[in-house]
Parts: sequence; structure tokens; C-alpha cells
Amino acid sequence: MRQTLYAVTLVVPDYDAAIAFYTQKLSFTLTQDVDLGGGKRWVLVSPPGSDSGSLLLAQADGPNQIAAVGNQTGGRVGFFLQTDDFERDHAEMLSKGVHFEEDPRQEPYGWVAVWRDPFGNRWDLLQFT
Repeated sequence: MRQTLYAVTLVVPDYDAAIAFYTQKLSFTLTQDVDLGGGKRWVLVSPPGSDSGSLLLAQADGPNQIAAVGNQTGGRVGFFLQTDDFERDHAEMLSKGVHFEEDPRQEPYGWVAVWRDPFGNRWDLLQFT
């Protein structure tokens, strides 16, 4: 048997703002944007060079979802972007205005730095050694 993690939902305040951030600041690919009617869309974005694992951008609907924007993991880092060149991607993200909470640091597993998307979600940029 073979299974893969296809997508993870990320609740965002606005589809288009999220698409703009992930595609313009992080160079993700917009792989699907399908109108489902009633203001809902099926929006998938994927990291550059990725052949599996996408974000399903879901516009918050209602008070519970609005409250979850930026805090889906209770303030913990909940998303991990792996790179094959940490220095390159860190420098590019900084040049595009991505907010890093810390300077890069080396851990036993590799290089890491925590950053936030504009919606408050905490991410790690990682390069494993």
C-alpha cells in the first residue's frame, strides 16, 4: 500500500490575499482554483518543485473559523517548508518581506528559522542535513 498526504487546510481571511502571498512571496504554484458556488472555492497551492502535499486555502466562514485564522495550531509552529537550499530561500523570503521571528539556527537535524505568514500562522523554513 502507498499513501501520501494530499493537502492540509489552512483557514485564511480571504482567498485572493492568501493566493497572492503564497504565489508572489513564496513562489508557490496555484494548482487549482475552482468556484464551488455560494462564495466558496477549492483553492490549492503547492511549493515550488513539489509533487505532493498542498495547502487547501479555505476562506473563513463564521465566527469559529474567523477566530481560528492564524491560530489553527494554538500558537505552535504548525507548518514546515523544507528546502534544498536554506540560504537561498531565506534570503529570497527576506527580500520579499516575509517576517522571520528569529535568525537562522542550526539544530541537530539541520537549519531552521521560524517565520509567519501575514495571517499569523507560524512556519519553519527547514533544510535537513
